[in-house]
Amino acid sequence: MAVNTVAPATAAADATAPTIDLGPASGLSCRECGQVFALGPIFACELCFGPLEVAYELPLGDPEALRKQIEAGPANIWRYAPLLPVPADVAEKPNLNPGWTPLVKADNLAREIGVAPGKLFVKDDSGNPTHSFKDRVVAQAIEAARAFGFTTLSCSSTGNLAGAVGAAAARAGFRSCVFIPHDLEQGKVVMAGVYGGDLVAIEGNYDDVNRFCSELIGDPLGEGWGFVNVNLRPYYGEGSKTLAYEICEQLGWVIPDQLVIPIASGSQLTKIDKGLQELIKLGLVEDKPYKIFGAQAEGCSPVSTAFKAGHDVVRPQKPNTIAKSLAIGNPADGPYVLDIARRTGGAVEDVNDEQVVDAIKLLARTEGIFAETAGGVTVGVTRKLVEAGLIDPELTTVVLNTGDGLKTLDAVADSSQATATIRPSLDAFRDAGLAH
Repeated sequence: MAVNTVAPATAAADATAPTIDLGPASGLSCRECGQVFALGPIFACELCFGPLEVAYELPLGDPEALRKQIEAGPANIWRYAPLLPVPADVAEKPNLNPGWTPLVKADNLAREIGVAPGKLFVKDDSGNPTHSFKDRVVAQAIEAARAFGFTTLSCSSTGNLAGAVGAAAARAGFRSCVFIPHDLEQGKVVMAGVYGGDLVAIEGNYDDVNRFCSELIGDPLGEGWGFVNVNLRPYYGEGSKTLAYEICEQLGWVIPDQLVIPIASGSQLTKIDKGLQELIKLGLVEDKPYKIFGAQAEGCSPVSTAFKAGHDVVRPQKPNTIAKSLAIGNPADGPYVLDIARRTGGAVEDVNDEQVVDAIKLLARTEGIFAETAGGVTVGVTRKLVEAGLIDPELTTVVLNTGDGLKTLDAVADSSQATATIRPSLDAFRDAGLAH
């Protein structure tokens, strides 16, 4: 297959730099000014301070051959290795091998919220190794950490990422040290701590944790550390593209008409859009219009607020919501989310905590999927958008559930207790009114 570059024409790569094997990745491109830098553990443009993302030399020659190569690959994200910043032998390395999670045809949920039969799907990422989509992004970051010679893996996290880093580091033989807000859900604290790495709670919210990590990365104390969502962020973010790849492949190599995606930092949404655009460029899917909708919790909705006000700037907010995995008050990719929602004809909406809980229980009751609070946000927002006429109920819609409800039991514990407590007798069962 012929190889063509999709990177900007400008380049600032150092010809004397050591060769880094990250597969088709050719450099790091600034989203703002387009300047290209050599592959390395950097995340901001030295010219304009814009965020960097991976640029590629992708195989643009024979779509059918590439499609067959992908379909013959392993049942995890490494089936897409030719499109990711990883070496060709990535599947042979110690990794958690996440991905290829179910795309559930959700007719029962569709009937409840007014979507046509056969048109609503839930991409359920709770089946990943640590039960959230974060396993995808960490798997990418691990390969970059290997390439750059890091010995410690770290992150700032609202919970899911801390667990994913701890597990992946344990499997790959790295030391891990992760940082979380002090008031995180206990289930996520336990899951992050069980893997044997260092788990550090910071007094404050996620934005305080993130600021601390930014200071540590510039200090000698952080030498040899790969922060998956800071100095490895360009590579880490590419893991979210695999959600777009899988959804389209599972639909028969077709782009869905509408997607509803939760927003924390906003990176997942922007990378799903990037993945869809790459599939179009590669000829793996037919080019067609699609709409992307962002979902936030009302108690931390800076992007939704900016979208509704028609603003291009996202003003930070102090989080106050049960959806703690989405509680990032100053989302790094917020402005890019706004651009994508407007470009595709989508929207950004939010729901309150009561609606989040109702949506968690609705998804569980209709489809047998127990989502964490972030999944409640996307389902709740989907229902709200259908009611508002912004989602077309006759078009194919994919809703993302990014984590397992066992991590956020407190959200539904009070309203999900035993129906009755009875003596072990048929009379007691009958008297409780349950014999029907």
